[in-house]
Amino acid sequence: MKKLPIGIQTFSQIREEQYLYLDKTPQIKQMVDEGKYYFLSRPRRFGKSMLVSTLQALFEGRRELFTGLYIEDKWDWGKTYPVIKISFGGVARDADAMRRMVASIMQSNQKRLGIQCRNPEYGGVCLKEMIEQAHEKYGRKVVILVDEYDKLIVDNLDQPKIARQGREILRDLYTTIKDSDEYVQFAFLTGVSKFSKVSVFSGLNNLEDITLNPTFATICGYTQHDLETSFADHLDGVDMDQVREWYNGYNFLGDKVYNPFDILLFIKNGQVFDNYWFATGTPTFLIKLIEKNTYFIPQLDHLRVSKSLIDSYDIENMKLEPLLFQSGYLSIKEQRQLSYGIEYILGFPNKEVAISFNDHVAAALTEANTAQAKGKLYDSLAQADLDQLEQTLMALFAAIPHTNYTRNTISAYEGYYASVVYAYLASLGLQLIPEDVTSTGRIDLTIRMNNITYILEFKVDGQGNALKQIKEKGYHQKYQRPDTDTYLIGIDFDSGKRNISTFEWEKV
Repeated sequence: MKKLPIGIQTFSQIREEQYLYLDKTPQIKQMVDEGKYYFLSRPRRFGKSMLVSTLQALFEGRRELFTGLYIEDKWDWGKTYPVIKISFGGVARDADAMRRMVASIMQSNQKRLGIQCRNPEYGGVCLKEMIEQAHEKYGRKVVILVDEYDKLIVDNLDQPKIARQGREILRDLYTTIKDSDEYVQFAFLTGVSKFSKVSVFSGLNNLEDITLNPTFATICGYTQHDLETSFADHLDGVDMDQVREWYNGYNFLGDKVYNPFDILLFIKNGQVFDNYWFATGTPTFLIKLIEKNTYFIPQLDHLRVSKSLIDSYDIENMKLEPLLFQSGYLSIKEQRQLSYGIEYILGFPNKEVAISFNDHVAAALTEANTAQAKGKLYDSLAQADLDQLEQTLMALFAAIPHTNYTRNTISAYEGYYASVVYAYLASLGLQLIPEDVTSTGRIDLTIRMNNITYILEFKVDGQGNALKQIKEKGYHQKYQRPDTDTYLIGIDFDSGKRNISTFEWEKV
């Protein structure tokens, strides 16, 4: 049983020390054969750094590392290339720190390649000198690999002025690449987010974006086949349906993939289901954006967006949808070709993300004791104790501080109440169907739990009798089964009292 490469991002270490490695060289070979300039976006902890490290070893001609891999007998090992690798590690929270980071990266490459910039204080100028000098010294065109190309921006989205300064520093670097085309053999840039080419890359408009190219959908991440073969010994006896439910679901228009970090930590921690990937970075900035812009939380698990909406964004015009998608909190559930273009249906990729993200949303919207409220909600639903459910929800809203309503525009939005209820329920890992479509209309929220189905309708300030609407529309007929108990719940909120005014239910 091979060792697991937990926390290891260097291809040479994995191969030399015989860690488990899943062969990505078939896609790498096709990518190198078919193009020259590439861009790939993937969420954090998805294996991007490993991919860059593999490319570096390949172009440097380190054949011994590729023994037994697909590409071993298909690559011209007689040709080696000087590689300039730009990797943004660490955090830089001001422009001076960013420039020092760039200078350090340039210095590291100069030392490794045995060359020296005449103008080391100017990032773009130094990079151009390095490209030309490396080409002259080694007699080969240069390979340029950029890992986390966007880090100076992404780490500073909460301070737009600094993020814009980071963008200018990066633009100075990346425009150099196209200006040096005659000296470049291959260039590959990867990161979490995709900013518009005009915004960051400026003249570098010849990058081929393979983020949603089906051919390269699994170039990062683990497939179901990988788990059932390469990880078979490590996952012996595990309920694979449960593993799939918890961690699979990232869709880049090919086979769905798992985040490698989740699977490796799941195995290391004794096959205990937990939020391993989510815990490595909380979406504070995104939660603030949700609070600020009155997003209807139940829509997040069935979000209809155009291809252009999630394709890229600018610092000056940050929208929630592309941020959620590119950072890995939402993934593609379905692609539709419509008369006016391509539409995607986005949703939470798996149970881990749905539970953890909604837990953060619930805490942000209410500032309540989420653990205590969640426990009572779960018990009341599991036991079909609707009186306790009513009391728990009323206590939840009563505990929300008055300042939470006055400081956020979302609290004045009628969807706020439904969003709070949905976020808490989703953080329980329940099977929820928001805006559930029937032949007679849309159910606000359906909950399916064991052999119980709950049909919920929400109203605000006496807009109508919620329970009566469910019955008149026959929403429950869709789920009525001999072996299933069905409960109809109508909830009316009073925006003045900021709580439930009417809670009615009926078993059918």
